[in-house]
Amino acid sequence: MPWAAPLYVGAVQLGAYATARLSGPRRRALLRSHSTNVVNLRAGRWGTLVTSAAFVEEPLPLPYGAALLATLATAEARWGTRRAAGVFAAGHIGASLLVYAGLRGRVRTDPPDASARAVDVGASYGFYATLGALAATVPHRGARAVATAGLLAPVLRPVLRPGRTFTDVGHATALVLGVAMGAGGCLPRRGREGQIGDRLLQ
Repeated sequence: MPWAAPLYVGAVQLGAYATARLSGPRRRALLRSHSTNVVNLRAGRWGTLVTSAAFVEEPLPLPYGAALLATLATAEARWGTRRAAGVFAAGHIGASLLVYAGLRGRVRTDPPDASARAVDVGASYGFYATLGALAATVPHRGARAVATAGLLAPVLRPVLRPGRTFTDVGHATALVLGVAMGAGGCLPRRGREGQIGDRLLQ
């Protein structure tokens, strides 16, 4: 049974309710201090690459929280806790770094503009990466192609629009990283229960 996924989602939600009780200025300052924005990363605050996944701007809405929990729990059940956590972390950190690399030369940091100091926290990059990896490891080739295309199309569409944000780019980047991890053969295309069943039938 998955245990890390519900523990993580529950902790994020409890933390969101706790930070929501802070005054507006204190709450914004806390979230900015854990954001993977240009100001923090350029100053060498690399710890935000980890801590940013522990904070969200608002308590998770029920549909999003349920989708996040279902996705992470499915990944944990299929691949094990260590691999599932690795996919989430690689997607979150990888997308954050790539977005930072794209923004670093474009935004002003002296004095910093809004993009350089933006609040950029949450589980969405890891969530999208895990979704992409799950789609890319669907056992049947046809279903795998449909699942992957069905995720990529709506996520890549906002990136092609003139009004795209760095968060849109981050989501698309995380999803592509997840698909690459799943297609790269480093994750099994069947869950552990199916693999055990195969061994028993041999």
